[in-house]
Amino acid sequence: MSTTGDNFAQITLRVLAATQPAPNGTFGAAVTILAVSKTRTADELRALAMLGQKDFGESYVQEALPKRRELADLPLEWHLIGHLQSNKARAAAMAFDWVQSVDRIKLVAELARHRPSDMKPLNVLVQVNIDDEASKSGCRPADVFALAEAIAGEPRLLLRGLMAIPAPDPDMQRRRDAFRAMKRQFDELRTRYPDVDTLSMGMSEDFELAIAEGATMVRIGTALFGERS
Repeated sequence: MSTTGDNFAQITLRVLAATQPAPNGTFGAAVTILAVSKTRTADELRALAMLGQKDFGESYVQEALPKRRELADLPLEWHLIGHLQSNKARAAAMAFDWVQSVDRIKLVAELARHRPSDMKPLNVLVQVNIDDEASKSGCRPADVFALAEAIAGEPRLLLRGLMAIPAPDPDMQRRRDAFRAMKRQFDELRTRYPDVDTLSMGMSEDFELAIAEGATMVRIGTALFGERS
């Protein structure tokens, strides 16, 4: 088995272990592995898809488009996880199954306007800047519900939940606090929108911690593909 194949098997086992029921009830939900495929080739993605991986996350619209075309014969789910500029909203609405990085009202209207009527509604996550980092995209926690309301009001969009990239703090307790804050925000959102089902948080070095705090989707790049050259 290839190195990526070995990594995929190990990550799958670790995710399964992390979702086993625990006494505090925070484990046990199904967790989706999102393979972060930025800078990876279509051949690398195909090899991973042949092992069973179906969800792939790209950071840039223009980088994703040729991969999507080359892999059009496979039943994959394409997620945009990077910052989305308004002038790329049309292409994103037409090419992706999910946009996880909606952080302002203007994007909601643009994505809805350009989502083709013959496609399923676009799955949307609100990106939250949970640690209030000046250099990071995402809305303020206080703005989540206004964005959610706008998304829910668009027939061509489907509100699925929240996404966050907490600060890469070496203190794992601080990361845990951020994950817990996101889970509280997610639970509150679900009281208003019961069909919301996705909390995307956690990456290669902290995904097990994120799962412990309620993540339903984890974004794994380096631990699957290895370090970028």
